[in-house]
Amino acid sequence: MDKKQEIAKQEEKNVEKTREMYEATPAVDIYENEDEILLHADMPGVVKEDISVDIDNGTLSISGVRTLKTEGSATYEEFSNVEYVRSFSVPQTIDVEKVEAELKDGVLRLHLPKSEAAKPRQIEIKTA
Repeated sequence: MDKKQEIAKQEEKNVEKTREMYEATPAVDIYENEDEILLHADMPGVVKEDISVDIDNGTLSISGVRTLKTEGSATYEEFSNVEYVRSFSVPQTIDVEKVEAELKDGVLRLHLPKSEAAKPRQIEIKTA
């Protein structure tokens, strides 16, 4: 199997047709700093009302549906309605009550703040 076939085969794994629409795994970037973990998920064409973000039993689940509105009959189509679905394990150090999400330009941004106990801190050294 040459390199092109391997890539094509891998892409097929990320897209799976379910029901009447395709299911796809959104690409994500994950960053971490001292205060939080930032997760950016690429979900083009999805509107805020069609996105779901849940955290339950240490699992973060995101999903969103992109529904295309078309007029007339298609003579050729390369993309259609799609459901983006992806799950992640969430460390116990995340303060679940303070998680925030925002959607801008087709990118879902999740702010997962660390609990105060999980943040690094510098110990002050006292002199006697």
